[in-house]
Amino acid sequence: MEQRLYIFNFRKLFLFIIKSLLFCGLIIPSAVWLGNTYKQASKENEINRYNKQRFDEFYKNDSQYDLIFIGSSHAYCSFDPKIFDERLGTNSYNMGMPLQLPASTYYELREILSYQDPKTVIMEAYWGVMEQDFQINQVTQLFQVLDNDALKEEYIEKVFPFSEKIKYSVDALKYQSDYFAYKSDEYDEKLRKMLDLQKPAGEYHTTGSESYGDKGFVYCDYELLPGEYDRTNQFRNLDGKSFEFSDEQLFYLDKISTLCREKGVKLIFVTAPIAPVSMDYIKNYDSINQKISDFCKEKGIPYFDYNIINREENLFGNENFRDDAHLNYSGVEIMDNHFIDLLEQKGMTLK
Repeated sequence: MEQRLYIFNFRKLFLFIIKSLLFCGLIIPSAVWLGNTYKQASKENEINRYNKQRFDEFYKNDSQYDLIFIGSSHAYCSFDPKIFDERLGTNSYNMGMPLQLPASTYYELREILSYQDPKTVIMEAYWGVMEQDFQINQVTQLFQVLDNDALKEEYIEKVFPFSEKIKYSVDALKYQSDYFAYKSDEYDEKLRKMLDLQKPAGEYHTTGSESYGDKGFVYCDYELLPGEYDRTNQFRNLDGKSFEFSDEQLFYLDKISTLCREKGVKLIFVTAPIAPVSMDYIKNYDSINQKISDFCKEKGIPYFDYNIINREENLFGNENFRDDAHLNYSGVEIMDNHFIDLLEQKGMTLK
């Protein structure tokens, strides 16, 4: 009886091992193939190419910058170094990155300050990136261009949640959301052609251009699309009273402030405007402004909110935006020149 039981258990173990090997033989190659496919799609993404151009230019530069812009996409879409340099005699550079959370901004700023000794850092303060604990997409975008392995390792150790550390070690998981985001338009177009469907009127950019300009800035002269006025507007049903700083991001905002103070760098916060039609959807925006203002007041950081300024001075119309949240170049010229005038009126220098 015992011998039969032993043989039975051995057979079960043997079958389990065979099934496991077959499973691994299928899953591992598939995971590797998916990882390579997703990673390649990430490299093909136009925004990532802009990121690479931005960092390549920064790393190759031999001169010193006295003014640096940092933050999310609102930074590289809003601050044109050429305007500041021509009017103020500065030598400036834009290091904004897509969706960048303050934790990533802090590590990027440490890298910047290891190469440069700027007098002023202007941080674009978009509330949407201040309420998230973690977002792996923006980390992978930064890590693809950041030439500092030690800083990456520290970031992973101190910022990554445990589950995200596991995900980041597998390319098929790391780049999965990037792949579908990057390829969605391509798939939509293939499906439309296959089904012989027409594009909805006003849904796509039909005129204009976008390109990497100079010193980290991305030029764009698209205009806000009809669909972004209402149906696809990301700010529908947003109530400013629901905004709260993520504890994680508040911690790194404080570290950014401390780092600049220790390095003798003047830090300024600026919230770039969103389209007027988007502002019309937001309830209680003043609550968002107040919480950011309170943080800046506590840390002694000058703060300029162009959503409030626009409400008071009517500087921008919907025609000055590339989408529901970002300025096109006509808006950039208005904002940058107004901001420079405002700084001069307040007697604030950037160099």
